[in-house]
Amino acid sequence: MSSKISIAIIGTLDTKLEEFLYLRSQILQYDASINVILIDAGRSVVEHEAITVRQDDVLKASGFRGDGNALESLPRGELIKTMIGGATAVAQQLQRRDEIQAIISLGGSGGTSLASAVMRELPVAFPKLIVSTVASSDTSSYVGETDITMMYSVVDIAGLNEVLRAVVGNAAAAIAGMAMAYADKTRKGLSDTSPTKKGVGITMFGVTTKGVDVARKWLENHGYEVYVFHATGAGGRAMERLLREGRLHGVLDLTTTELADELVGGIFASDESRLTAAAKAGVPQIVSVGALDMVNFGPKDTVPAQFRDRTLFEHNPSVTLMRTTPQECDELGRRIARRLRDNCIKPESTEVWLPLRGISAIAVQGQPFHDEAADEALFTSIKMELQGAGINVVEVRSDINNADWAEEVAERLHEFIVTDGNRQRTELMFVKLPQR
Repeated sequence: MSSKISIAIIGTLDTKLEEFLYLRSQILQYDASINVILIDAGRSVVEHEAITVRQDDVLKASGFRGDGNALESLPRGELIKTMIGGATAVAQQLQRRDEIQAIISLGGSGGTSLASAVMRELPVAFPKLIVSTVASSDTSSYVGETDITMMYSVVDIAGLNEVLRAVVGNAAAAIAGMAMAYADKTRKGLSDTSPTKKGVGITMFGVTTKGVDVARKWLENHGYEVYVFHATGAGGRAMERLLREGRLHGVLDLTTTELADELVGGIFASDESRLTAAAKAGVPQIVSVGALDMVNFGPKDTVPAQFRDRTLFEHNPSVTLMRTTPQECDELGRRIARRLRDNCIKPESTEVWLPLRGISAIAVQGQPFHDEAADEALFTSIKMELQGAGINVVEVRSDINNADWAEEVAERLHEFIVTDGNRQRTELMFVKLPQR
């Protein structure tokens, strides 16, 4: 393994060569021993001695076989997809070979879209930074479920000036520091991406925090590295990503609320990949129905007009919750069951646990979202859809934040992990917890 630090710079050099060369010079000014790999992902060929990976090399990596005229005739959207494909292939190869320790870019909306698409395909914890004109607005479409760092450029990236030079200089120092720290950890065998303990993912929301905390502490006390994912859409996608990367050995998917936002149109929606990664990988998992009593919107005046007469609850000034109906809960149960049933390669290592006395802190008796008909519709559809699927459904006379429930569900996952998914306590179809 080389001891040299290398940083990749990816950009559209046909439009911003001057700015990228300045970024390169600032990295080298910070530390002249750093190897800078400049990757050209622009539309047109650019000739410069500082370019390490030429545009035609990126095109070749994308599988594009046309000539320059064919490239010029591509619609802008197709061109960007082509360059993203090639640049991603180049960056992944460099990263897998440990030939780079960080990646950086700069640009407007187009350049940011291209660079962020490439960076999202690199592993979590690998340093990624973009100086962007869009970094002060909603960056969710660029960052996704990854750990891309975005720095606002303040001024447009169109020619050098005092402000842009200062911002780019800061970014150069930041990415150099990130690369050095990452290389040091990796070469000492201390990489954050290679924990010595088995990893377990847990999904959490504010209204399921008490139960999740108890389960987390139980698992930590039994030697697990626990990753808690806030179920805000990106949180669920991040957990699915780590599962696909093989970093998790078990999942307590206690808070599946993102499916409610996906169904109804809330602000914390997941996508169709939710609830599939563990199932496809055969990773032991226990799934529950935490916070499926609610759909999330922004401030109360942003709730869509067609929902204004529904049961609403102001969680805080920025978040308004809407109670799901029996009809919506019926469909949510079907979606959970179908995604598990259709994707589980080891159904014996998956169970669905149903807390019969409340699926969130505000769905228990006496709270504003208590609705027995809606809960029953959810539970019934899950049980019906999973009949004959080989996936146990466990019913518990408890609410989801009960400490005994939380310890029981954590222990059950532990059993799955240590026995490689082979079931033991088959009498668990209905759990009786001690009274506290």
